[in-house]
Amino acid sequence: MNYLGQPLADFLDSVASGEPAPGGGAVAAVAVALAAGLSGMSARLSADHLVDATALAERADHLRQRVAPLAQEDATAYGHVLSAYRAPDDGGDPKVRRERIRTALSGAADVPLAVAEAGAEVVEVAARLAREGNPNLRGDAVAAALLAEAGVRAAAVLVEINTTAGEISDDRVERVGQCVTRAVEAAGGIAEGDG
Repeated sequence: MNYLGQPLADFLDSVASGEPAPGGGAVAAVAVALAAGLSGMSARLSADHLVDATALAERADHLRQRVAPLAQEDATAYGHVLSAYRAPDDGGDPKVRRERIRTALSGAADVPLAVAEAGAEVVEVAARLAREGNPNLRGDAVAAALLAEAGVRAAAVLVEINTTAGEISDDRVERVGQCVTRAVEAAGGIAEGDG
């Protein structure tokens, strides 16, 4: 099923269904993509306020195009995890099964990490627009920043869950933590009107 090709109502029904996917990773990707879309609109309508409004709009568009397909990729990666857990042992070496699961969990951690990385950039763009862009679009830019921040935080939790379950110790948890820090710092105070 192509999540990006279906009507929004169908995607929402899919999320609410009893199926395991689309789940949190897909929703985080869509949230960040929506935030990037709002950022792009806010930037386009800030041409009289920011000399680099066009560049900000292009950056937001690029991020939206980069993160939106990750909704589908997350569901696919999670499907690999489910398959790895459900695969029969066939009386073989349990280490082989464990490695198969570990590999699937590693792949499932990569997708939300990519969501978080894109999301942190979206928060930075949106926060700048909230502070310096068209004041009539401030609410949209703030909404974009907060929505992207939420997507980053959700993705970070998924990275941690998958790496922990797979007993994977590499730099992904640190990298996603840096994304959360960037997002929180960029969004800091904009909802209250500070900055």
